[in-house]
Amino acid sequence: MSKARKRNGPEPLTVRRLPVTFTRDTRRVITRFFDPGGEVRIRSVVERVAQLSEAETTRWLEVVCQRFRTRHSNVTAIFEQHYDNAMSMIGEADDVTHDRRLLIGSYFTMEYSIEAAALFNPSIVQHQDQRDLPDGAVRFILSLRATGEGHVSSIVFRSGVIGSDHEIRMDPPSRFSHPIGVFPDQEYNKTHFHRKLTEMAVHGTALDVVLEGLGDRFTMAELEHVIAAVPARHLSEEVSEAIRWLARSNYHLQLPPDAEPSEMVIFPQTRNESRGIEDLRMVRFVDDDGTVTYYGTCVAFDGHRVLPQLIETTDFLTVRVHTLNGPRVQAKGMALFPRRIGGDFVMCSRIDGENLYIMRSETAYFWDAAELLQAPRKPWEFVQIGNCGSPLETPEGWLLLTHGVGPMRTYAIGAMLLDLDDPLKVIGILDEPLIMSTEEERDGYVPNVVYTCGAMIHDGQVYIPFATSDTATRFATIALDRLLDRLVS
Repeated sequence: MSKARKRNGPEPLTVRRLPVTFTRDTRRVITRFFDPGGEVRIRSVVERVAQLSEAETTRWLEVVCQRFRTRHSNVTAIFEQHYDNAMSMIGEADDVTHDRRLLIGSYFTMEYSIEAAALFNPSIVQHQDQRDLPDGAVRFILSLRATGEGHVSSIVFRSGVIGSDHEIRMDPPSRFSHPIGVFPDQEYNKTHFHRKLTEMAVHGTALDVVLEGLGDRFTMAELEHVIAAVPARHLSEEVSEAIRWLARSNYHLQLPPDAEPSEMVIFPQTRNESRGIEDLRMVRFVDDDGTVTYYGTCVAFDGHRVLPQLIETTDFLTVRVHTLNGPRVQAKGMALFPRRIGGDFVMCSRIDGENLYIMRSETAYFWDAAELLQAPRKPWEFVQIGNCGSPLETPEGWLLLTHGVGPMRTYAIGAMLLDLDDPLKVIGILDEPLIMSTEEERDGYVPNVVYTCGAMIHDGQVYIPFATSDTATRFATIALDRLLDRLVS
C-alpha cells in the first residue's frame, strides 16, 4: 500500500450489483418413487394393471412415454427401477412382460419440482475445466439451495463464465435434472467408522466382534453379512441400528459421465436428510502435493436436528457424502480454508450459534478443537456473526466474508481479514456492512435477508453471489484492492 494512500485514507468502497438474477423455475423437475400408501395399495394398483390386455398395456405405456420422455432423459429406465422398488415392497415374483413392467413402474413414479419455492444461498468456485476460454476469462460452478414441495431442500448447480470485461455469462441450464444415484459399491474406512461410533457412545463386546470381522475397508453388504453372523443375544437391536445408521449416513453418489453440472441434483437420500440438505459451502481445496479436491460443508435436516456433512468430489460426477465428526462439529456454518495451514486442515465455524471460531485438524473428517476468533461487535451483528463461505487467499491475508444478524432479524454481509499463517490473528474488520438488502430485495420467503455461502476472486475483483430474502439469487462485485485497503487501514 502506498504512503499516499495511507495519508489520504482508504478509497470509498463501491459494490456493484450485476444484472444476473436466479429465481425459482417450476419446470425443473426430477422423478421420485411414489408410494400410494403401503403394501395393500401397491398390490391393488398392480392387480388393476394386470387386468389390462397386452394391447391396452402397450397403448397406455406409449401415452405415458409420449408425455414424459421429453421431460426426463431416460424415462423408461426410471419406470423399470420403480417397478423393482414396488415389487421388493410386496415380495412379488418377476413374471410379467417388459411393457407391463414399465407401465406398472409408471404408477409408482412421480415428478417433484425441486425449485418450486425458492433458489438461494449460493456458493461459487473455479470450474475444474478451463479449456477453450478467451484470454482473461474463467469458468465457474455455482451451487444453490433449491426448495420445493413441502419445503424440502436439495443442492443444485449452474455453470458460467466471468469474462475479461468482468461480466457474468451463465450457461443455459439443461432441460433435464438428475437426482444422483447412490453408488452401489460404497466402501467405508474402518478406522473412521470406529472413531465415529465411539463418539456416538456405541461400544461393547458385540461391536468389537463386528469390527473384527471387517477389513480395513468394507462395503455395506460385508457389514450386513457380519452383523447377521453375530447372535442376536450378543448384539442388541439398538447397537445394530446405530451401526447401520452410520453406514447409511456416509454414501457415494454417481452421475452419468456425460451429464452437465446443471443436471446434477443432490437430493435427500437418508432419514437424516428427510427434510432437506441445506447451505452448501463449496471450496476448491489444493493440498500440499497439488491435488485438487472440491469439498463442500452442509447440513442434513430431519425436521428436528441438523447433522453436519462433508461433500467431496474431484469431477462433479462421483460425489462422496460423509458425516462430519468430533465434539466441535455442531450446528450450521462451517467452511474449510482452501489449503492446509501448518500441515493442518483449517475450518471457520460458528459452533455455539453466536460467535466465530477457528478449528484445526489433521483430517477433514474429524474436528476436536476450536478457538474463538470473533464475537459480535457492531450493532448490525449483535444477535450473531457467522462466515459466508470459505476464506479467500490474498497477498494481504485471508479475506473472510461474514454475515451478521441485527435489529428486526436483518441479515447483512461484512468482511474481515485474517493473517495468512495464523488465522486467529485479525488484521482488520469492516465497521459497516458490504451488502444490505435494497428496498426491492427485502421482500420474500424470509424478509430482510442477504446471504452467501461462498465468493470468488478473479482479475482483481471479488465476485459475490448472494441470496435475497431466501427467495432469489443475485451477483455483486467489488474491487479487491479497495476492499483490502479498507481492511488493512
